[in-house]
Amino acid sequence: MEIRCPRAFLLPLTVVFFIFFFGPQFLFASEKEYTRPPPGCIIFTKHDRSESEPQQVHVSLAGSDHMRVTWVTDDHEAPSTVEYGTAPGQYNAMARGENTSYTYFFYSSGEIHHVKIGPLKPDTTYYYRCGGCGPEFSFKTPPSTFPIEFVVVGDLGQTDWTKSTLKHVESKDYDIFLLPGDLSYADFQQPLWDSFGRLVEPTASHRPWMVTEGNHEIEMLPIIYPHRFKAYNARWLMPYEESGSESNLYYSFDVAGRSIHIIMLGSYTEFDSDSAQYKWLQQDLAKIDRKMTPWVIVLLHAPWYNTNTAHQGEGESMRKAMEQLLYGARVDIVFAGHVHAYERFTRIHDNNADSCGPVYVTIGDGGNREGLAMSYKNPRSPLSMFREASFGHGRLRVLNHTHAHWSWHRNNETDAVVADEVWLESLSASKTCMGQQPSSLKDEL
Repeated sequence: MEIRCPRAFLLPLTVVFFIFFFGPQFLFASEKEYTRPPPGCIIFTKHDRSESEPQQVHVSLAGSDHMRVTWVTDDHEAPSTVEYGTAPGQYNAMARGENTSYTYFFYSSGEIHHVKIGPLKPDTTYYYRCGGCGPEFSFKTPPSTFPIEFVVVGDLGQTDWTKSTLKHVESKDYDIFLLPGDLSYADFQQPLWDSFGRLVEPTASHRPWMVTEGNHEIEMLPIIYPHRFKAYNARWLMPYEESGSESNLYYSFDVAGRSIHIIMLGSYTEFDSDSAQYKWLQQDLAKIDRKMTPWVIVLLHAPWYNTNTAHQGEGESMRKAMEQLLYGARVDIVFAGHVHAYERFTRIHDNNADSCGPVYVTIGDGGNREGLAMSYKNPRSPLSMFREASFGHGRLRVLNHTHAHWSWHRNNETDAVVADEVWLESLSASKTCMGQQPSSLKDEL
């Protein structure tokens, strides 16, 4: 593992992108005194396995009782097979999948394998081996009932802060990892995608990672390289087909026996009322029966509500296009990233406090190389309940059909400190909210 603190990278075709790192900056949180950490150095994780052995292994949910296993090999002839079973070294099942690769300027990826395995039992540990060789891995499937716990981390990157955040995440068990965009911060430097995959493998290979794209996944250069999300789509295949979506950039899935419906939206693909994403979202929300599915959660990258001075207004056009759909469906929580800080809002609709609107949370503080967004607008908005620019991660533990506990854990290198927490009640339990749906929204849904 190699740590780098570069200020610039040289791209092919002499296109130069400067990446600036800021030195230590010390400010105090409005809630209490706290010294904010400086940005971290990039950790470049080296490849230490043979060409045919799997690397960058990660798993994701792929339907109600299936899991998708993804990995990379340098050997393009390596088989796309996964052997698996419920005891170490004893594989009583095997599945074959597909493989792909891509080129980006002068970079050629390894062979990227995707294998869907199942049906699998809930709340069960499976042991598996990829491609018939290499180390054995294991994962645990999510439970089919409550309680269930999610870890939420945005803008992860691959710095020493990323490593610290993942260590804190792994210090306590959970069921599913949710990431609202900005994964590797490769930013055109494709070897950093490989390094990221190797860095997160210990975490991503044993709990399902469900991700959506951020602006750092776009990797498009007008005229020179007009293809968007090429590396992201090749490496992080999500269950979009299983949810009726036409794009890997937005999809949905159910957990806890359909008691929780999670929607991953794309901030950087079309979202207006004539777009495929908008129409898919309409159809997806219309299928939800809140008696069977008391919790609905949405993740996207660019926040719709934000009192940080960074990225002001960047999610506004998407909010105007889609907020009514989420409000009408009584979505409980909306998680976003992009702003490199943490902020929790009250329930909101159309810029006003509304007990029937979602709770909005910005959690873009996983460990990115660009540092923290430390400047907030003042005076403070009454809609903002807690805000702080520190690295960290969040946990959402859904206890039952009506109540969940949200906590944000500040990352201070040695310990993960709970700095903000709140109990949430599902809107499906509110007779007022579920009994009065605006007529315009009824028409849309």
